[in-house]
Amino acid sequence: MLRERIITAVVLLALLVPAVLAESPLPFAALTLLLTAAAGWEWARLCGLGGAASVASGIALGLACYAIAPMPAALPPIPSWVWIAVTAVWVVGGAIALRAGPDGFTHLNRIARFVIGWLLVGAAWRAIVEAKLRGLPFLASVCLLVWAADIAAYFGGRAFGRRKLAPTISPGKSWEGAWSGLAAVLALAIVVVAVFAEHTNLFALLQMHGGWLGLVAACGALVALAIVGDLCESLVKRAAGAKDSSRLLPGHGGVLDRIDALLPVFPAALALVLIL
Repeated sequence: MLRERIITAVVLLALLVPAVLAESPLPFAALTLLLTAAAGWEWARLCGLGGAASVASGIALGLACYAIAPMPAALPPIPSWVWIAVTAVWVVGGAIALRAGPDGFTHLNRIARFVIGWLLVGAAWRAIVEAKLRGLPFLASVCLLVWAADIAAYFGGRAFGRRKLAPTISPGKSWEGAWSGLAAVLALAIVVVAVFAEHTNLFALLQMHGGWLGLVAACGALVALAIVGDLCESLVKRAAGAKDSSRLLPGHGGVLDRIDALLPVFPAALALVLIL
């Protein structure tokens, strides 16, 4: 298992790093588009679609994203209201899904939950491309926020976890882990702003336009959304009786397993920097 994880990670890095560092946005857009199509396939499978239908779902999502943004660099920025709307869907839809729980989720309208999830994955791809167009510092800072929250929540939960955050969905998560994740993100934000205050990274932009209080509030909201994304994917997997979204990435599960927390955070990060 460890050997598989290492090999998969090395292959992904060998593909991702050159795409991120390329001057043209096309390699990055193409790679993330491929991963998005794979996520569309996984989402269809988790929603109970059969082999051919799930493959069609992935292909259709990839083609739809390409039709929207065939040449990312030439497109005008997406208006702030679009990202606000996507974030609102995550907040409202996430609340409904988490309140329903794994058992209740299966009773929600099948077509509605499939279409909403499918569209949210596509919206996340466009948000990631938009973030890349804003520059590597912005893209990296959004990813670092999610990763810092996730890593700190894991270790904080193991060390201090007492109160379960969502026992029927993800028994390993705790409120103490969530607070540890927020504390790590705030510490990261302070360091980044202190060292890279003039750069176009997420933390510097939030502090520049919202002050320190705005930065703290925004980080809290983004960490909460990262948790929502993680819990929603765990909920869907439990409802489907699946351990992983797929076995597409040996040793790591599926694409959705790796990007679940990023899906709501990228649109929300863009909404925040555009409205502040």
